[in-house]
Amino acid sequence: MRAPPYHTSVREGPHAYPGEMLTITQALHDQIVAHSRADHPDEACGVVAGPAGTGRAERFIPMLNAARSPTFYEFDSADLLKLYREMDDRDEEPVIIYHSHTATEAYPSRTDVTYANEPGAHYVLVSTADTDDAGPFQFRSYRIVDGEITEEDVEVVEAYEPA
Repeated sequence: MRAPPYHTSVREGPHAYPGEMLTITQALHDQIVAHSRADHPDEACGVVAGPAGTGRAERFIPMLNAARSPTFYEFDSADLLKLYREMDDRDEEPVIIYHSHTATEAYPSRTDVTYANEPGAHYVLVSTADTDDAGPFQFRSYRIVDGEITEEDVEVVEAYEPA
C-alpha cells in the first residue's frame, strides 16, 4: 500500500513536467536529507542507483564533495569513474543525482544546469536553509534536459510496489 503523496512546491505552466514523478522510498528520502544536513555548511552530493531501465531508485551512494564548498559541489573524478564502473558491472544507472543548497532554495543554479549530463536522471535538490518559512529543508526534484529545467512531483512511499 502506498503512503499518501508527498508534494513539494510544484511549478505550473511551461516548466511543468506532465505525467512525470519521482517515486522514492521514505528510507532513501531520509538518507538524502540526513546526508545533506550532516555535510552542512558544505553542499552534499551523491547518487541513488537503480536497475538499468527501471527508473527505480534503490542503492544510496553518498559521495564526497571534492570542492568542499558551501556554494558549489563537485564529484571527485576518480570516485565518479569508480562509481560508473561499479554501476556498469551491476547493470545499474543513476536514477537520482542529488546535492544540497545551503543558503538558497532547492532550485537548480546555472552551474547545476551546466553540469547536468544525465537526461534520464531525476535531479534532487535539498535546501538546508529555511528559505520559504516552510520548515528546515526543502526536497525538490527536477528533470534537466538540454538546459531546460522542469520540476516534477515527488511521491514518498514506505516501499515500492512489487514489480
